[in-house]
Amino acid sequence: MSSTTIAASRPTLSRPTLADRIIPRSAVNNAILIVAGVAIVAALAQVQIPMWPVPITGQTLGVMLVGAALGSWRGASSMALYMVLGLAGLPIFAGGDGSVSMVSNPSFGFIIGFVFAAALIGWFSERRWDRRPLLSGLGFLGASLVPFAFGLPYMAFILGSLGFPNDLGTVLALGVYPFLIGGVVKWAIAASVLPIAWRIVSAVDKRSEKK
Repeated sequence: MSSTTIAASRPTLSRPTLADRIIPRSAVNNAILIVAGVAIVAALAQVQIPMWPVPITGQTLGVMLVGAALGSWRGASSMALYMVLGLAGLPIFAGGDGSVSMVSNPSFGFIIGFVFAAALIGWFSERRWDRRPLLSGLGFLGASLVPFAFGLPYMAFILGSLGFPNDLGTVLALGVYPFLIGGVVKWAIAASVLPIAWRIVSAVDKRSEKK
């Protein structure tokens, strides 16, 4: 393979995300971005409407934006670090909670799902879905459903172990219906922000080239 062919293949292999276009990839920068992702989700976790057993928070929006901006492995790593630090006792979960006892909380399954949601939307972004409005909408919609795939069965199990009803109707009433309106709003914001951000980056690049 010629050097020209190798050079031409690099953009495809690297699959740059929004973060890559702003901050060059390096081990140090990756670590900084992963920690920054934790800080963003921790901050949005404090924007909440208290409810039991699952509060309404801004966490999911943060997860989507972090995963899309960082890409699959860094987004997933950021959310895994968020989960580990919260379990270690840092008050970064919703309501300032944080301890290993959170694993017995009915809402903890959603936090587990954040890792996989960030990985999925990051995977889509590495394939440029976040640059096109339609694909961005589809990608963020799919990724926003992932926390429910983990959170609802986990919630049903914990509720049952605590002696509460955990039938399908109860689980949907507690873990789905209260989040529909907020979920649509967060989905719309996330699906809109990334294409707009890419347009801004492209405009800046074009101005730089003209200079």
